[in-house]
Amino acid sequence: MPDPLVERFGQHDRRALARLISQAARGEKLPDGLPAPTRHSRVVAVTGSGGVGKSTLIGKLIEHFRERNLTVAVIACDPQSPLSGGALLGDRFRMPSRPADDGVFIRSLAAARGPLAEHLPAVIRLLEAFGFDLILLETVGAGQADTAVRHLADLLVLALQPETGDDLQWEKAGLMEVADVVAIHKADLPGAESAAAQVRSALDLSGARPVPVIRVSSKTGEGIDDLARTIADCPPRRSGNPGDARELLRIAQEELALRFIRAEKANDPRLAELAERWKRGELGLREALTELVRHLDT
Repeated sequence: MPDPLVERFGQHDRRALARLISQAARGEKLPDGLPAPTRHSRVVAVTGSGGVGKSTLIGKLIEHFRERNLTVAVIACDPQSPLSGGALLGDRFRMPSRPADDGVFIRSLAAARGPLAEHLPAVIRLLEAFGFDLILLETVGAGQADTAVRHLADLLVLALQPETGDDLQWEKAGLMEVADVVAIHKADLPGAESAAAQVRSALDLSGARPVPVIRVSSKTGEGIDDLARTIADCPPRRSGNPGDARELLRIAQEELALRFIRAEKANDPRLAELAERWKRGELGLREALTELVRHLDT
C-alpha cells in the first residue's frame, strides 16, 4: 500500500514536504516510492561572515525571482540550540518582506557542526523532486574558510560588506578562491566602492578565473537585479540527468565530502591515524577506502 506521506508529496502538499525534510535532516531513511527529480533546480549557496546580511539579501532575491514567476526554496542553516537541538536564529523570519505564497518555501535547519546542516544532499533532492526552480542555501556564517557548501551548489555567492574592520580577512579566506560571485552588501554604507576595488584587486592578483564583484544594497535596492541576473546567467556546475547512475554517484560524493570535511574540522584523530597506516603500507588502498567510508558513516 502506498505511503500516505509519499502520496501527499506527489500532490505537492507542502506539509508532506516539510515532514520529509525533517526526516532527511535527521538522517532517517525516507519512505519508498518518492518520485525522482525530473530536472535539476538551480542551487545557489549564499555565504559570508555573521552580520553581513545574508538573510536580508536572500529576502530581496526571493522577491526578484517571484516577480518573474520562479518558485524558490530556501534552506537556512542556523546555529543549533544547546537546549532544544533546533535552529537557534530562525533566519526565515528575516527574509521575505512580501507576503508568503505557494511559490516560496523557507526552512531553517540546525547546523550542529560547521556552517551547514547535515544530510543536505538528501534535502536538496527532495526540493528538486518537489519541483522548485531555485534552491537557495544560506550558511551559518561560522567562518569564511568553510568551503564545504561549494560541493552542493551550482553557484557560490560570497557576501562581504564594507568597513568590517579587517580588510585582509576575506583575502585570506578560502572562499575567495572558490566564490563564483562576490556581493558587496550594504553598498549604501561609506567605503563600499573601496571594498569592491580591493576585492577586484585581490582577485586579479590571484590569477583566478574572472569573478563578478557586484555592489548590492537591500536597503536601497541597488544591484539586486544585477546580482539576480548574474545568478540566472551563470552556467551550472552540476550536470547529468536526475535519477541516472552518475547522478547517484555525484550525490554520494557530495555527502562523503561533507562528512570528511566535518571530521577534519573536528580534528578527528582517526583520520590522521588511517592516513598514516595507509602511508606506511599497513593498509592497501581498497582497505583504507573501506575503513574511511565505514568511519565517516558512523
